Amino acid sequence: MKVIASSLRRGAVVDMDGKLYIVLNAENIHPGKGTPVTQLNMRRISDGVKVSERYRTTEQVERAIVDDRPHTFLYQDGEGFHFMNPETYDQFVATADIVGDAAPWLTEGATVMLSTHEDVPIALELPRTVTFEITDTEPATKGQTASSSYKPAILTNGQKVLVPPYITAGTKIVVLTEDGTYLERAKD
Repeated sequence: MKVIASSLRRGAVVDMDGKLYIVLNAENIHPGKGTPVTQLNMRRISDGVKVSERYRTTEQVERAIVDDRPHTFLYQDGEGFHFMNPETYDQFVATADIVGDAAPWLTEGATVMLSTHEDVPIALELPRTVTFEITDTEPATKGQTASSSYKPAILTNGQKVLVPPYITAGTKIVVLTEDGTYLERAKD
């Protein structure tokens, strides 16, 4: 579907020469003299190459139709990461490039937002927080709870996280997926 360049915003997906690009930044520039232009900074979805394009604000750009729906993570194998649409039971396989840094935070049965274009996964958005159990951490030292120091802990997914000194092995904690930091003790 064709749209005018000035209507594009961050996160929009554009089809240029048969390749999909995600808009990282869109800026409308109105000089004192001359024609207003729209500066688009984009990243090619297939290989991650960043490009910058400039269009007259009235120029038409091909916008790709992207389907964003919640999907359930099933499992990972040599083929990739398998997801299922809970409404239609359709299954999709996302490659490691698409999943990227989100891989350690995916657990069986987790619900994620999967973006598809023509039934091909192109992007993945994790929930803001996930809950994991601590498998190993140092024991608390007497008097250490008064300070604001943190100690290393290993989660069931193998990731290392810094936790407060009162947290022990076997405790379930909530972790922020954007940077892998401790948020709070899980309320279960």
